[in-house]
Amino acid sequence: MPDFISSPVALLVVALLAYLLGSVPFGVVITRAMGLGDLRKIGSGNIGATNVLRTGNKGAAAATLILDAAKGGIAVLIARTMVGEDAAQVAALASFLGHLFPIWLRFKGGKGVATFLGILLALAWPIGLMACATWLVVAAVSRISSLSALAAAGLAPGYLAFAGYSEMVLLALLLAILVWVRHAANIRRMREGTEPRIGKKAA
Repeated sequence: MPDFISSPVALLVVALLAYLLGSVPFGVVITRAMGLGDLRKIGSGNIGATNVLRTGNKGAAAATLILDAAKGGIAVLIARTMVGEDAAQVAALASFLGHLFPIWLRFKGGKGVATFLGILLALAWPIGLMACATWLVVAAVSRISSLSALAAAGLAPGYLAFAGYSEMVLLALLLAILVWVRHAANIRRMREGTEPRIGKKAA
């Protein structure tokens, strides 16, 4: 953990603003704007890029991935620049929780993978790149997005510890646990052999 030296008021403001930014459901916004329907009624019902891809629109999926990652990264970078490193970690957690529990969708959000990666890239870009590479390698081998996400999130705390970012390990561990919890249904389907592959369109 970093040393919390910023004022509680500043950290509270950072947390609130980061949460609101993280709450923006870009997947829902993009699919509606492009006339693809209500994302929450398509495929798995998740609001993330993987489910957007099930609409068959790769551009919409890419835009969702980038924007969901960017909202976490931007929250961290602004907080770090305006307040400090302690605020950056507060913003990371708050924006992540915003994506998982968005106020705009009655607290029913996504699984946080893209936002998690965006946060890592902003906090420690070498580790963020390693996590992204992990996702890509596992995805290329397995063709299962959820397995790729679990691998990237699960290994990230270890990457941070090994590279000397000890002050970020606890935060990464907490975020990784949340990612795994949100993927409980995916883990069950993987055990049953019914987890859908990347690129499979919704029926």
